[in-house]
Amino acid sequence: MMTKHISITVNGTVHEADVEPRLLLVHLLRDDFGLTGTHIGCDTSNCGACTVHVNGRSAKSCTMLAVQADGAEVRTIEGMADGATLHPLQQAFWDQHGLQCGFCTPGMIMQAAWLLATNADPSDAEIREGISGNLCRCTGYLNIVKAIQQAAAEMSAAAETQTGATASVAG
Repeated sequence: MMTKHISITVNGTVHEADVEPRLLLVHLLRDDFGLTGTHIGCDTSNCGACTVHVNGRSAKSCTMLAVQADGAEVRTIEGMADGATLHPLQQAFWDQHGLQCGFCTPGMIMQAAWLLATNADPSDAEIREGISGNLCRCTGYLNIVKAIQQAAAEMSAAAETQTGATASVAG
């Protein structure tokens, strides 16, 4: 079988691999790079369990070929925390009980992170629309929405503190 040599930066680390043209990004991440936080749910892009960020955009890795990510920056759930400090979304999902079985959680958090990067203060309706491509069979979404609201508030407050600190140094 013919292979293509690709280079992908995943969570800040450059990875190189020889891949078959038909290999899906989700399989490269899980099987070759050992990043099993990206889940395989449906293989049809309906459930969103495989959601990652590719060059800053939300992408369902079960329908994206690995060769399409050649040269790209990919962020997975493993790249969200800062060492032992959880990302505000991860902490909020914990605090608000936004997970039950946890299967959808990595993809849901990745989609929510993209949503908050594009809309720092979403309404309930905007949150529900923003995560509509990610399915959860356990929670009923109420606590997921609360978690995203909590994270949005915390991230906004942190950004304001950062802006204030930068202004103080500059002033």
